[in-house]
Amino acid sequence: MALIPGILPPSRENWELIVFSFQLFPLFTATQWLTKWYPAGKTSIDSKLNLSGKWAWCIMESPTILLMTYCMFSIPQQEGIASLPWANWTMAGIYCIHYIYRAWLSPLLLNPSMSPIHLFVFLGAVVFNTFNALSLGGWLAGYGPTTVHDWAGRLYSIEIGLVLWGWSFMGNIFHDDDLREIRRSAARRQKAEAEKEGKPIKGVDKVYMIPKNGLFQYILYPHFLCEWFEWAAYWMIGGWGCVPARTFLINEVATMLPRALQGRQWYIERFGAEKVGNRKAVIPGLL
Repeated sequence: MALIPGILPPSRENWELIVFSFQLFPLFTATQWLTKWYPAGKTSIDSKLNLSGKWAWCIMESPTILLMTYCMFSIPQQEGIASLPWANWTMAGIYCIHYIYRAWLSPLLLNPSMSPIHLFVFLGAVVFNTFNALSLGGWLAGYGPTTVHDWAGRLYSIEIGLVLWGWSFMGNIFHDDDLREIRRSAARRQKAEAEKEGKPIKGVDKVYMIPKNGLFQYILYPHFLCEWFEWAAYWMIGGWGCVPARTFLINEVATMLPRALQGRQWYIERFGAEKVGNRKAVIPGLL
């Protein structure tokens, strides 16, 4: 059922426009090289336009799951496609698995706390996720491969891509949890002090340390690197001609690389160059 005819779900013509437009996203993210202003996470600021970190993150990431699912069921009906190949459903499934973790489990159940998110960042993320979900969802739901024959001869690369995707996803979770443990440990210490000495619990919203486990020994943003590997593997699964998957990877790197490099400088200013040591931002030994 079409919620907005031609838009939700997108017609083929509108989907092609979405795919083309989303390739221009790096032109907007390029502004991050010109300023350190990024009012979220470590660099959040006091502002009347701040939103609750946990709920803002949950809401701004949710279009990925909702729109992908909607496309997978509505576009085949719109295009008269009886059934989609298993590979299409597999790609849609792992995409939703990633974002169920990222949009719902991580902020609402796993993260001890999250810094506020500025309305500007929130809206930018909503736009990114909406375009991305419609771009990939349209390709998987009927505007890309629609038969098993379209995937013929690609089983080997699909299998390799799925294995790489799975390991990268687990790496992402591992390094995220190392960051979470910093605040969980701080919360336990504050609770123990409160019970023993009657000190008030200050909260752990702005508790930061330099993690040391896993790839944190070499870079400060291994969770970014693992996510890039995830979506490189996703592109491999879809095939080198899968423009939406390629665009997703390029846009992620364009968005996250300047944040990682500026984040390394933030760590140096907060903890000192000696404690940061030889750690790079996001690519061991290089950047």
